[in-house]
Amino acid sequence: MICKCSLKVRTYECDSYGHVNNANYLNYLEFARCEFLRDVGFDYPTMVRLGYGVYVARVEIDYKIPAVADDELLIKSWPVKKGAASGVLAQQIWRGSDLLAEAKVTWAFVDSKGVPTRIPPEWNMPGLKPS
Repeated sequence: MICKCSLKVRTYECDSYGHVNNANYLNYLEFARCEFLRDVGFDYPTMVRLGYGVYVARVEIDYKIPAVADDELLIKSWPVKKGAASGVLAQQIWRGSDLLAEAKVTWAFVDSKGVPTRIPPEWNMPGLKPS
């Protein structure tokens, strides 16, 4: 399953060169991951309320082409690896037919102490697994 979401680049996200500052790509990717979880039926607010979390353990980003103010971006997210307590999502940021950035995000399901733990059945959604 590939989740797609879009957003528009805001002027304050750009640096003195007129490009989106590289740190803002992390925000774009996080927004898209939340949309991905929602799309696969993952009840994130309830999970947090019950003391669990999904922590990002690693992010790898390859920047290809800069985005600029008012660009309409499409972000694609899909699972590429899944274990008992963690996984990896692939993500791409597009502007039309131009691939702007690619990322791999490693995540871990954690308990109330921040310790990795097996994903309970109610949050172990089929959409978290690669197809």
